Amino acid sequence: MINLSVNINKIATIRNARGGNIPDLLKVAQDCETFGVQGITVHPRPDERHIRYNDVYRLKPLIRTELNIEGYPSRPFIDLVLKVKPAQVTLVPDAPDAITSNAGWDVGKHLDFLKELVDVFKTNHVRTSIFIGTDPDDIQCVAKTDTDRIELFTEPYASLYMKDREAAVTPFVRAATLAKQLGLGVNAGHDLSLENLGYFAAKIPWLKEVSIGHALICDSLYYGLEKTIGLYKKCLQLK
Repeated sequence: MINLSVNINKIATIRNARGGNIPDLLKVAQDCETFGVQGITVHPRPDERHIRYNDVYRLKPLIRTELNIEGYPSRPFIDLVLKVKPAQVTLVPDAPDAITSNAGWDVGKHLDFLKELVDVFKTNHVRTSIFIGTDPDDIQCVAKTDTDRIELFTEPYASLYMKDREAAVTPFVRAATLAKQLGLGVNAGHDLSLENLGYFAAKIPWLKEVSIGHALICDSLYYGLEKTIGLYKKCLQLK
């Protein structure tokens, strides 16, 4: 089974809209684990418009599965990761004002920077993952960083899925296959949903993890959180 990590940024967004502590971010994270997820993902941004740095410190001692911290590796972000020491850090090339992640790294351009970061995090026993597209040159290049995993940016797949799902998934299968050949673990995330997740997982059954937030939280408004997590996990139970 491919692991499911739930991104709880949207829970923090709702909480922050009114102030106070409703919904309770920490309880939601613990409930997600109780309902069977294998990880919790947070993506703190500089303006703290959803997940706050203090949330991450409070979450760490409560998480029984895997905590994945993703974001742009600014100095404050690096310091946060080194203090918290999550199971995994996912490096994302977000601009400070980005609404959401919208591209993977240009690995060749940032190779030395990424190599240095990977070395720092791995020295501190934090598994590293680099957010990346499907370009084979980037896949080849990212292996030079000595990262443990990549996370495939799946928005292009989700956008094309309803029109031509085979064409949508093909570049991702090629990228994941190449990554596997190079000894990299493969994660995936962004715009994966109940609609498109099962097909993606069936085509790349060696995926280690998918990170899903927006769609899963939206679905939970209709189905409830426990049932929604069950539905997503069912998509990942490959035959």
